[in-house]
Amino acid sequence: MRIIFDPEDLQNLPVSSNPEILGGRLVFAGTRVPIDALWSNLGSGATLDEFLDWFPTVKRDQAEAVLKFGCSVLEHAA
Repeated sequence: MRIIFDPEDLQNLPVSSNPEILGGRLVFAGTRVPIDALWSNLGSGATLDEFLDWFPTVKRDQAEAVLKFGCSVLEHAA
């Protein structure tokens, strides 16, 4: 299955990619924290509050926006 989303949706997310930061991986804007760290930590049983404590440069609204986007992509894939 191939999931397609509007590239504008990605541009509105609080994420960035720069080849000089973690080899161009998507990170939370203004940080060096890759967005996959959010998924990995939540998947391992951490709460959002714990994640935010562990990565204080990530703002709650950034994490929530990424989570909402992920849910939206999955909902449209069904």
